[in-house]
Amino acid sequence: MASYIGRRKFLATLGGAAAAWPLAARAEQPAMPIVGFVSGQSFNGSERHLAAFRKGLSETGHFEGQNVTVEYHWLDGHYDRLPSLMAELVRRRVTVICTPASNPAAAAAKAATTTIPIVFGVGFDPVKLGLVASLARPGGNATGINLFVAEIVAKRLGLLHDLVPKSGRIAVLVNPGNVTIAETTLREIPEAARGLGLQIQVLNASTSREIEEAFATLVRDRADALFVAPDSFFQSRRVQFATLATRHAIPAAYSVREYVEAGGLMSYGTNIPDTFRQTGVYTGQILKGAKPADLPVLQSTKFEFVINLQTARALGLEVPNSIQLLADEVIE
Repeated sequence: MASYIGRRKFLATLGGAAAAWPLAARAEQPAMPIVGFVSGQSFNGSERHLAAFRKGLSETGHFEGQNVTVEYHWLDGHYDRLPSLMAELVRRRVTVICTPASNPAAAAAKAATTTIPIVFGVGFDPVKLGLVASLARPGGNATGINLFVAEIVAKRLGLLHDLVPKSGRIAVLVNPGNVTIAETTLREIPEAARGLGLQIQVLNASTSREIEEAFATLVRDRADALFVAPDSFFQSRRVQFATLATRHAIPAAYSVREYVEAGGLMSYGTNIPDTFRQTGVYTGQILKGAKPADLPVLQSTKFEFVINLQTARALGLEVPNSIQLLADEVIE
C-alpha cells in the first residue's frame, strides 16, 4: 500500500513539473515582434486589403499570432489623431510601422521617428515628400511603394469625359485633411481640364455630412459629373458616394474599383490590394533583418479601369464598345 501511495505521489509530482515546463519555456522565449499598422480607412470594408497585407507577410514566413503581432489602427479619416498615435507607437518601440496607402500616416511616422523602420504606401513622389533620399537608395528608416496618384489624374479625368462626352462642368471633391493628395489633385487637374475644354468646380469634404453637403452644392450648381480625389476616408464611404450619385443622377469617377463594386460608375487607378501585399512583403523582409535603407522604393505597375454598366444604364449613358474594350473589368 505504501509503495502505491509513494508511486502516486511521484507521478503527481512529475505531472506537475511537466505542466510547468511549457510555462517556463514560454517565459524564456522572446516576445513576438510588433507591427504597428496604421490606415486612414475604417475597418469595415477593408477585408480585401487586410487579406492582401497578410498574404505579403506570409510570403516571407510571417503569420499573425505565430511569429508576429500586428496591431491595427483605423483612423476612419481622423488624420488629427496621427501625431499622438505615432508618438505612442514610438514610445512603445514597436518593431515596424506600416502605413499602406496613406500619405498623412507616412508623413506622421517619418516625423515621429528616425530609427524605427517604416513601410509606406504613398500616392506621391516619396523623395519630394521627404520620406527617402532616393527611390533606388532610400537611405534612412523608411521605404515602401509609390501609388502614382498624381500621374494618373489626367487619365482618369479623360476617361470620365469619354463616358460623359457632353459634360462641360466637372466638380472635383478633395479631402483637405489629406493635404498632399488634395494639393496634388488640384495642381494636376486644371491643365487636364483645359485640354478637354472642361470647367472645374472644387469642393471640400472631411466628414460624411460634408460629403452630403458637397453633393447638394454640385447639384445646385448643375455640375455635369464628379471627380473624386483619392483618399482613404472617401474610400471607406464608398457606399455613401454610390447612393448619393445614384440619387442625384451624377456620373462620378473614382480612384479604385471598390467604389464601382459598390455601385459607382467608373474607376481608374492603382490596384490597391497589390500595394497592400507588397507592403506586407517589405514588412516581413524587415522583420527578417533587412534594412529599409537597402530596400528600393517600389513603383506600382498594376492599374485598373473598371466600369459598372448597370450604373451607366441607370444614368442614361451609352458606353461604346471601344471604351468597354479598354476596361480591365466591366461589371454587369
